[in-house]
Amino acid sequence: MSNAFESIKQGLEEALDFSQGCKSKAIVHEFSPIDVKKVRANIGMSQNEFAAAFGISVNTLRHWERGDRTPTGPALVLLNLVSRKPKIILETLSSHSDSSIPG
Repeated sequence: MSNAFESIKQGLEEALDFSQGCKSKAIVHEFSPIDVKKVRANIGMSQNEFAAAFGISVNTLRHWERGDRTPTGPALVLLNLVSRKPKIILETLSSHSDSSIPG
């Protein structure tokens, strides 16, 4: 149990250091803004197909494509992966949905 506590404590200390602008051991992944409409067009999907394939509401997708909103967090990560390796991501999602193993 103390290993878990120490790991959590270390993570919190790194997060505090990072938030205060101090150099820390924390690994920060930054993703560039993405042209969602271009990503969708490159894989040849309609808005409905794209939204269904990646678990995004069609309304959210439309807002992203118009530029009213921008994807952030996990959605931005997913879209960057889709833009780089669409076949692998689609195959992974397809095989996962066919699987009876949860998670």
